[in-house]
Amino acid sequence: MKTKIKSREELIQIVRATHEKGKTVVATSGCFDILHAGHVTYLGEAASKGDVFVLLLNSDSSVRALKGNTRPIIPETERAIVIAALECVDYVCIFNELTPESILNDIKPDVFVKGGDYRGKEIPEMKIMENLGGHVEYVSMVEGWSSTKIIEKLRKQNT
Repeated sequence: MKTKIKSREELIQIVRATHEKGKTVVATSGCFDILHAGHVTYLGEAASKGDVFVLLLNSDSSVRALKGNTRPIIPETERAIVIAALECVDYVCIFNELTPESILNDIKPDVFVKGGDYRGKEIPEMKIMENLGGHVEYVSMVEGWSSTKIIEKLRKQNT
């Protein structure tokens, strides 16, 4: 599992080598704080969009900036290990920015995947992917599942 966790520099080289073999690289990003069935379904569908699937994982500092000071529940290193254990994920790379624009520009995947709830919305990744000659695809979301909802449920049960 841990061999799937790569630095940005390592991932750049891996994606370059993958492209040289004529294979398609798919990427997605997110916090994946408490892994649940919705995540696993999303990731499996995203991975099916190409040959190599890369998950760009928000660092602890970026999760705090996005979700508040009580998050993440699970530290980045542990989240990366759990995600790397999934068969559908080929590589995991932790990034510090709020959005994956910079790392996408560095690694240059062919496809970037977002959840279907973003369909029809302007997202920053669209312009980057267009500039790279790639595109954004959307996968279905499993209704009712979210890390935030799980955390809220646990907090209510413990009050």
